[in-house]
Amino acid sequence: MTLRKNEIANQLADVRQQIKTAAISSGRNPEDLHLIVVTKTWPASDVRILAELGATDVGENKAQEATSKFEESRDLGLRWHFIGQLQTNKVSMIAPYIDVVHSIDRSKLVNALGKAAVSAGRTITGLVQVSLDPPEVEGRAGIDPADALELATEIDSTPGLILGGVMAVAPLGEDPAVAFSRLVPVVDQIQAKFPAASMVSAGMSNDLAEAIAAGATHLRIGSAILGSR
Repeated sequence: MTLRKNEIANQLADVRQQIKTAAISSGRNPEDLHLIVVTKTWPASDVRILAELGATDVGENKAQEATSKFEESRDLGLRWHFIGQLQTNKVSMIAPYIDVVHSIDRSKLVNALGKAAVSAGRTITGLVQVSLDPPEVEGRAGIDPADALELATEIDSTPGLILGGVMAVAPLGEDPAVAFSRLVPVVDQIQAKFPAASMVSAGMSNDLAEAIAAGATHLRIGSAILGSR
């Protein structure tokens, strides 16, 4: 085993154990939780190592980097997640291969992504990105919680898209448990209308336990597995 593969293997095993421990502590079944390894800024060779170690899902946040990495890794049969802010003029770039877009936060993006998916002959799962930041925060990503159900309804009715659920990021400097607690009623509201929209994408390297306690189903973990740039 190469030095890099050994490093990734050890860190991946540690994160998997953290997820299992947090799930059990929260009274949840670890098998109900899904790990997305965030490979942004890391080379396609790391994606290949991850696949060899049993990872099935990878996440990227820039269209150009994701596209080139996919081209080098298309033989691996992985599930690809787009987790970054997405410009409407980039949707046609990712539509041919991205399986899940976590960062849908506006109607214009819903429409553009749906058209690109249909054009590519594919169906893409879309998540509503819900902002947990106060409204006045500059550069705030995500839709206001009060508007999340309306956007979810748009995704559900758009050809080429399937409503998967919601995504959120805990604001920096705030207790993540408190932040994620604000996501719970949004999830409940959307799932009451769309029971199949069961994905809750929340939790990263530093707050996965709090996210699991709040009901996360999909965890986006990067630095704890691949290291920090």
